[in-house]
Amino acid sequence: MATRGARGYGQYGGAARALEQVGDRWALLIVRDLLVGARRYGDLKAGLPRIPTNILSDRLRELQEAGIVRRVPTVRGGYELTALGRGLEPVVVALERWGWAVLGTPAEGESVSADSLIMALRAAFRADAAAGLPPTEYVLHVAEVSVSAIVVGRTLDVVPVGAGALQQPRRRSALEPVPSGVLELEVEPAALPGLLSGAPAGVHGLEVVSGAAALLERFGATFRIEPVTPTTDARAAAAA
Repeated sequence: MATRGARGYGQYGGAARALEQVGDRWALLIVRDLLVGARRYGDLKAGLPRIPTNILSDRLRELQEAGIVRRVPTVRGGYELTALGRGLEPVVVALERWGWAVLGTPAEGESVSADSLIMALRAAFRADAAAGLPPTEYVLHVAEVSVSAIVVGRTLDVVPVGAGALQQPRRRSALEPVPSGVLELEVEPAALPGLLSGAPAGVHGLEVVSGAAALLERFGATFRIEPVTPTTDARAAAAA
């Protein structure tokens, strides 16, 4: 376990200890990307272009010391999450949902990575709604990245595809029924909140490349992040 020393919060509790391990800047984004799959150092740097190389090295070392990340023996320069690290998935998914509620419009220089898009779809996935729908593949092109999401019943299998996509192991969905429909979309980054609103039809910056209109409705039923509406007290405080 990593030495806390003077960096600790001086509190004996779960939240304090968790923040000591993964609360430093960039740490949870590294965990987010490793939740998608094992990554080399260069892959992590490419997916987080603003992280300084020394900080990436420091965070990886600290996460290894904490037992959250380990080296991949079969991949030179590769890293993956341990079982302890994979236990952070519900936390990262919950933060993803919360963050989309306060996302706003993209600032200058902000980009969408394949790993961040994959985690957004995981956060938005509604297994109960998908259970009653036919198997479907959704292909999303957002700026320079593309992902393929195959939904079969209550299962979601989403991977990066296209030029520059990292090599992936055999898809879990490879043994499932062939999707009955394929919907391919071109999406501007600013249109992503609308796409994940549950009612994507008519969203500006969203173009159907191929697939029936009914599949867009099916997407809206399958992927949705509930909007956060202000409470009466919050509206009153804002008006004050």
